Amino acid sequence: MKLGRLMVVAADSEAKLERLNIRVSEHEKQLISQAALAVNLSVSHFVLKHAIDRAEAVLSEQSRFGLSRAKWDEFCRALDRSPRDNASLRDLLTRPGVFDG
Repeated sequence: MKLGRLMVVAADSEAKLERLNIRVSEHEKQLISQAALAVNLSVSHFVLKHAIDRAEAVLSEQSRFGLSRAKWDEFCRALDRSPRDNASLRDLLTRPGVFDG
């Protein structure tokens, strides 16, 4: 994932003042070490790169959504429609609030 690599490169150029410590089993450490060796990375760089890639994916899934063309058109029409009149909401937003004195 290109974005992930860019993020790791950018992170490498920054001063690293924070630490991230985790406990792992012997098997987990061996597995991660073997994988890092297979792609010619240090264990730290391997773990950081893959943690950043996954973090970006998780955050992306929560901030983006995909729609079919028909659903996108329907969504745009809904945004373009004039809002319905809601007297209760209008009343709530025009009456003084608790901090208005």
